[in-house]
Amino acid sequence: MTVSASSDRILSESAKVHASRVIDLRRGGHALGGSYLYEGDALITGWHSHDVHQIEYALHGVVEVQTRSAHYLLPPQQAAWIPAGLAHQAVMNPDVKTVAVMFDRTLIPDAGDRARILAVSPLIREMMIYALRWHIERARGDETSDGFFRTLAALVTEALDHEAPLSLPTSDNPIVAAAMDYTKNHLGTVTCEEVSRAVSVSERTLRRLFADSLGLPWRTYLLNARMLRAMALLAAPSQSVQETATAVGFDSVSSFTRAFAQFCGETPSSYRKRVADDAD
Repeated sequence: MTVSASSDRILSESAKVHASRVIDLRRGGHALGGSYLYEGDALITGWHSHDVHQIEYALHGVVEVQTRSAHYLLPPQQAAWIPAGLAHQAVMNPDVKTVAVMFDRTLIPDAGDRARILAVSPLIREMMIYALRWHIERARGDETSDGFFRTLAALVTEALDHEAPLSLPTSDNPIVAAAMDYTKNHLGTVTCEEVSRAVSVSERTLRRLFADSLGLPWRTYLLNARMLRAMALLAAPSQSVQETATAVGFDSVSSFTRAFAQFCGETPSSYRKRVADDAD
């Protein structure tokens, strides 16, 4: 089953009107598990939640998932875990293709109450792709599909202990929230002085507010935001390491490479090649 951009726009519009609405992805069905494939244009789904657990895997392109407490980046070859009942919205960047698998709550009882980005194993990846033969809207499961989704649910439960640090915090403090938005929108040139002017506080006050609200310095937030944006940019086939370094505010490729390797555990070039190879 493929979900088009137009059908997801219907979900987007209804979610905007009913911000706390729980979407019945099974459409009244009773299958223990199911899936769908998304291919489409850029899209913001709007705020909603599901009646089932969901794990979404990016085959190519980049997805962003926002909850009330964090902003997550789902780059290619990673999976986003969204437990049932969690209010969230997704931003599908251009040319994205994802596989989503849904589970009845009974299959993963210890699902947690927050989203996570998971570094999935090749086995889980292949099983998620195989699961596309059973779409989520079917009326009921059968012995074969139920057994399959029970096995996949057990593997996903183990994977929940291996979370990838691919998220940025959010804040209820309006000054901090505005400062984070300004920072993310000006990653190539931003300074603490510019941000403090933009939100009408002193640099000292801005640093204190970040420490009190987020528990980390503004500069750490900036670095993390730059690395997450770099991962998203490097997923594009035509994007070079030099272009990415400049876009996220680094004066040299060497300094960008050091920061990226420390954050991701691999160089920008190796990350870019791995993502491209896995997408083939």
